[in-house]
Formats: sequence, C-alpha cells, structure tokens
Amino acid sequence: MLTSKQRAQLRSMASKEDTIMQVGKSGVTEPMVKTVSDALEARELIKMRVLENSGEAVRDVAEQLAAATDAEVVAVIGKCLILYRESKNKKNKIELC
Repeated sequence: MLTSKQRAQLRSMASKEDTIMQVGKSGVTEPMVKTVSDALEARELIKMRVLENSGEAVRDVAEQLAAATDAEVVAVIGKCLILYRESKNKKNKIELC
C-alpha cells in the first residue's frame, strides 16, 4: 500500500513519462495484462490511456489491471491511468520516500 507522499512522488515522476499503452474497444484482455505486467517489470511505473471507444470507465480499467498484475493504482487523471509495481529484478529501482 502506497502512502500519499509516495503517490505524490510517483505522480510527479509519471508526469515526465510518455503514455506507453492504450486500452481500446476490446477492453482489458489477457494479452494486454501480460504486456502490462512485462512493462511494469521493466519500468516499474507506467502511464496508459483509455480511448473513448473502449466503453469502460478509466477507474474500472485501472482497478482491473492493478488486480491482474498485482500493481498499485497511483492515479487516474482524465483518460490516463498510472500504475506502479516494484520490479522483482530491481533493475530500475525507484526509491520511494
């Protein structure tokens, strides 16, 4: 569980990052969950966008992906969501306060 201070730190880090994935009309699928999990392992912090044609609420998509990948929802801002999961390999370790 992230504290509010850690969430703020991660939000500020994510603001500089590009959106790396999009959720489209097919919604959250098994291949997408695998891709998101791989991205979290490599980067620890990812930013995604939910497209208008997805038909799902951004918060719902964030919760589904977080539950499926064992990640934390850092923030949901508009159509963007930010996920964080500590890397098992500790390659890109993000130091949380």
